[in-house]
Amino acid sequence: MLTKIFCDIADIKQIRKFYKKTIVKGFTTNPTLMRNAGAKDYKEYSKKILKICKSKPISFEVFGDDYKTMKNQALKINTWGKNVYVKIPVVNSKGKFMGKIIKELNNNNIKLNITAVYNSRQTKKILKLINKKTKLIISIFAGRAADTGKDPIPEFKKSILMAKKYKNVEILWASVREPYNYLQAKQIGCNIITVPPVIIEKIEKFGKSFDKLTRETVKGFLLDSKKSNFRI
Repeated sequence: MLTKIFCDIADIKQIRKFYKKTIVKGFTTNPTLMRNAGAKDYKEYSKKILKICKSKPISFEVFGDDYKTMKNQALKINTWGKNVYVKIPVVNSKGKFMGKIIKELNNNNIKLNITAVYNSRQTKKILKLINKKTKLIISIFAGRAADTGKDPIPEFKKSILMAKKYKNVEILWASVREPYNYLQAKQIGCNIITVPPVIIEKIEKFGKSFDKLTRETVKGFLLDSKKSNFRI
């Protein structure tokens, strides 16, 4: 199965660079990435991104924490471009399931990316609410789950199986930690994996032999020892 690679970034220069890469099929952002990129005005900065990212899908996240604010932000974000997906967290900061707004926006034909999902129970709750026409991404945070000692793969497999009944739903592997995650995502049939720029560049170098890797590693150590003028 083809697993599409999205670039997880908000930096304008990086988006300009990675938009040109055929390996990159779309982009994802979040408020933290926007802040780290130096965004001061969320809407204005997003519009700058969209001047570069004109056709590939891109997700912009709401940052409201209640239904009214979240809906207002979502409706505005949706008007920014035909390639825009509105990112909605599966729950708010108080742990309340955002089912009402997910259902409402989905029924209004607004493309959604449901984020911060960690298990198949959450996927099941989302799928119960949506139609089978409007495009929707479910972003499952593999890396953050693994950081706590939990294997994310079983939850992915269950979610992927459930989502197969919906041609409009794609399962996305989020919070990547290493290039090998891309192969894992492909093996289990993930539709999308969203990857930071530095890891995309490593994925592009896939295929090196162990012998070549060994030589490169040894050369690197040798070069650094010479640069430091080490003596024993």
